[in-house]
Amino acid sequence: MFPKARNIERSFRYIRVFTALVVAGSMLLCAFISWLAFRAGERAQDRIYILASGKALEAVARDRKDNVAVEARDHIRTFHELFFTLDPDEKVINTNLARALYLADGSAKRQYDDLKETGYYSGIISGNISQEIVIDSISLDMSNYPYHFRCYGSEKIIRPSSLVTRDLLTEGFLRNTSRSDNNPHGFLIERWAILDNRDLKVEAR
Repeated sequence: MFPKARNIERSFRYIRVFTALVVAGSMLLCAFISWLAFRAGERAQDRIYILASGKALEAVARDRKDNVAVEARDHIRTFHELFFTLDPDEKVINTNLARALYLADGSAKRQYDDLKETGYYSGIISGNISQEIVIDSISLDMSNYPYHFRCYGSEKIIRPSSLVTRDLLTEGFLRNTSRSDNNPHGFLIERWAILDNRDLKVEAR
């Protein structure tokens, strides 16, 4: 009788130990799965998916400090392309210049006013002239704020009878500002000046 009772008690002890091990293992497994899910959630937050032509493309989100120089150069490039790309269409000119002036301060507005006052834009329209810009390089000093830059490029002025190529050198400073639909990079060009804009060659068409 007593040996049977001891065997039953031993069996219950084994069952309790086994149950405790199963519960502890289940808790550890749940904790591990929760940790994996948390890590996966963190990684998912660093990814952006862009839908292009029916395909989902993955982009990795990064801090702005990792891309400041890239964004700054693109801001400078965009401003110059908008400011100097002209066609003999008043609406196109006004649209491009309005977008360009959101990216710079009053120094760019003064350049625009001076050109407008001399009849430059009227001459573009009446003479059926197109103007294009090619950016060669952008020198950017990120060691001091606001960031100084120089933009090197050339202009092509396409007239009905000739093609004029002009050298273009500008400089200015970049300061941080709020991002918006009109200024997606969050920079503002200050103290912008045209240092060189002389004719390089004239070709007959």
